[in-house]
Amino acid sequence: MNTVFSINGPVIKVRNTKDFSMQEMVYAGEKRLIGEVIAVNDEETTIQVYEVTTGMKPGEPVDPSGMPMSVTLGPGIISNIFDGIERPLKQIADISGAFIGEGISVSALDEDKLWDVTVTVKEGDMLSGGSIYAECPETPVVAHRCMVHPELSGQVIWTAENGKYRINDTVCKIKDSEGVTHDLTLCQKWPIKQPRPFAERLSINRPLVTGQRVIDTVLPIAKGGTAAVPGGFGTGKTMTQHQLAKWCDADIIVYIGCGERGNEMTQVLEEFSHLIDPRSGKALTDRTVLIANTSNMPVAAREASIYTGITLAEYYRDMGYHIAIMADSTSRWAEALREISGRLEEMPAEEGFPAYLPSRLSEFYERAGYVKNFNGTEGSVTIIGAVSPQGSDFSEPVTQNTKRFVRCFWALDKALAYARHYPAINWNDSYSEYTDDLEEYYEENVSPDFIPYRRRLSNILIEENKLMEIVKLIGADVLPDDQKLVIEAARVVRVGFLQQNAYHKDDTYVPLEKQFMMMRTILKLYDTTLEAVNKGIPLARITDTGIFERVIKIKYDIPNDELKLFDKLDNEIAETVSGVIKAHSHKK
Repeated sequence: MNTVFSINGPVIKVRNTKDFSMQEMVYAGEKRLIGEVIAVNDEETTIQVYEVTTGMKPGEPVDPSGMPMSVTLGPGIISNIFDGIERPLKQIADISGAFIGEGISVSALDEDKLWDVTVTVKEGDMLSGGSIYAECPETPVVAHRCMVHPELSGQVIWTAENGKYRINDTVCKIKDSEGVTHDLTLCQKWPIKQPRPFAERLSINRPLVTGQRVIDTVLPIAKGGTAAVPGGFGTGKTMTQHQLAKWCDADIIVYIGCGERGNEMTQVLEEFSHLIDPRSGKALTDRTVLIANTSNMPVAAREASIYTGITLAEYYRDMGYHIAIMADSTSRWAEALREISGRLEEMPAEEGFPAYLPSRLSEFYERAGYVKNFNGTEGSVTIIGAVSPQGSDFSEPVTQNTKRFVRCFWALDKALAYARHYPAINWNDSYSEYTDDLEEYYEENVSPDFIPYRRRLSNILIEENKLMEIVKLIGADVLPDDQKLVIEAARVVRVGFLQQNAYHKDDTYVPLEKQFMMMRTILKLYDTTLEAVNKGIPLARITDTGIFERVIKIKYDIPNDELKLFDKLDNEIAETVSGVIKAHSHKK
């Protein structure tokens, strides 16, 4: 019998055994706590336990499970709230109240619920890994497609009638090439540390449309892409992720609260349960999975929560859905790695983090992608990970290593957040490498001028940044009018375009067409005014007309469904500037 030899927080050791294999799931102690083997040698086996080990004593039994740390995949995942190892928190609350008791064994998915199943194959059909053999409506907006396990294939020898079944009921039987019969139920298991396979990785050339102008236009992310949202305390990381979760055009949202404050996760749960999905008119929770692993939950489960979330996302990707993962925050996950590494007495690297931090981060972000599945469908997993650098120091290891593995970096700025400029993404410190990949999409679906306009808008902001260095030294009065115009136009871009009001019905989500029209109008104002300034018209004469303030307010004044009003405003700009030129020439 294998027994506990030593206990050090979530890390336990078993001596003189060869019954365990690397990354095997085990049951530790009298309470049968869930753990995972993380180191094996001739003398001892090291296990990290995903539950609280308080009260455990040496000599308690440790039993192998014979399988790696896995999650159950099947109908009932969407709308559910899990902890880091896929235990449903609602059912746990019914058993143990507000706090999770040790060793609670609860099925990840409801095994008694009946699902309305339609079997989509017939006897004689050949099925391979990933083939869809049954469907059932999981929520009003998500159809669940039951797929053959990726490592299975064979010929259908029996199918059930269409009707109501539980997740463990057999609805189809196949016989493989060796003559072995396999029962196919509505669910399957998959190891969380192992990426799910796919047929082909496709090029990333479609944007994840979020309705947030600073993202969609200036710093876009593609479906199947990766982004980091670093920012200090109070800069709006969680708020930015909430806004993306509500409005991005992903089919399913997986929200991982990893080591965040409990009241923050409670706010997420309450908000999401009351929000109406703008795409379907139904509850937003009908296409959302929440994984809550708050800061007072076992630290080892924090590490598992990231892998659990990405595995659930890959499962729905294999059905042909587009998934967006909000990981909040990967810094807390890295801190969990550091704590366990310390208990294992490993040699620390920079700031005490383990030397394998970069490889763990890359393993996570590399599981994003736009793929062709084995069943012929296309799906994607987009990862948006929040990073919480202490003291807003972006040079710390988690931020720097994350930067190596993501292609989109939305740096949140404390000064912008305190000035109530949201989203508080600093356009000077941020970047996106997806712009060139998405150029063709914008040309075909919005306008051939979209990318050129975006470049011009970005150039105005860059030019303003350079001019402000001069202004800080000698003041704005000495600048010529054409340079003053750059500063004035940049203010219009910052306040009228990049700043967005989440509480305004027309500004909380802005379609790409309106974003393009807003860019066109801002550049029309800039070009028309520059023409007048070059003719000797003082800039102050044009700004005094209030036309710049009028353009700043277009985000509120022009509804999303009345884009024809932009043509009227463009004419108004031309007439206003023309009127100033005429008045100036008459005075001469």
